[in-house]
Order: sequence, then C-alpha cells, then structure tokens
Amino acid sequence: MTNTYGYVRVSSADQNEDRQLDAMTALGVSPERVFVDKLSGKDKKRPQLLALMETVQRGDKVIVESISRFARNTRDLLELAEQLSAKGVEFVSLKEALDTTTPTGKFILTIFGAVSELERGYILQRQA
Repeated sequence: MTNTYGYVRVSSADQNEDRQLDAMTALGVSPERVFVDKLSGKDKKRPQLLALMETVQRGDKVIVESISRFARNTRDLLELAEQLSAKGVEFVSLKEALDTTTPTGKFILTIFGAVSELERGYILQRQA
C-alpha cells in the first residue's frame, strides 16, 4: 500500500505553520503523516525531515508546500530528491507544480533549487 506524506517547515518556533498544514489537509494527507520542523532550512539535519526520509518506502509520495520549505540550497535539495528517487518515492511541490518522476521535472527541480538558494542569500544579506 502506498502512502502520502507531508513535510512542513517554518524557520522558528514562533512562526505559524497553519497555512502549510491547511494545504496538507486539503490534499487529504492524514495529520499523523505530516512531519513538522520548526528550524532553519539551512541544512538537512532536521529531526522530522530525517524521520520522514526513514519512513517513506517505494511507491509513497512526499508533498511539500514549496521547495523552499524542503531545502534552502541546491545541493541539499538535489541530494534529498535523489534519496527519494532511489527509494522509489515521488516528490511533489505544490507551489511549483513539480513532479520529479519525469526528466523535465528533475530539470525544473534543479532550477528551482538554485532560485531558492539565491533567495536565501538575499535574506542573509538583508539581515546583515
């Protein structure tokens, strides 16, 4: 049996993840299958992300609200997407309408990853 999982991330404990959770509910993702981190996305060592990656199996699907919620740099995004692909898990990003099961989807994933990384750089520059 295949399962659909959601991954939700906000950058800090005081940020609200309701919008992302609402998107998961609207898609019919069971609340017990939604993994939520309240940490920066600057690296992929997030407890709930790691738990999600351990949980998923061949034929499952992982949904995120946007790529920037999943990874903040291109290298991490591509590594995570490759790990999912190697396990036979589909990756879907709602905002970017992305399907990684096609060559075009994989190409678009790379472009969006680079844009997310650029965006993160701008944010850090403004904070400085």
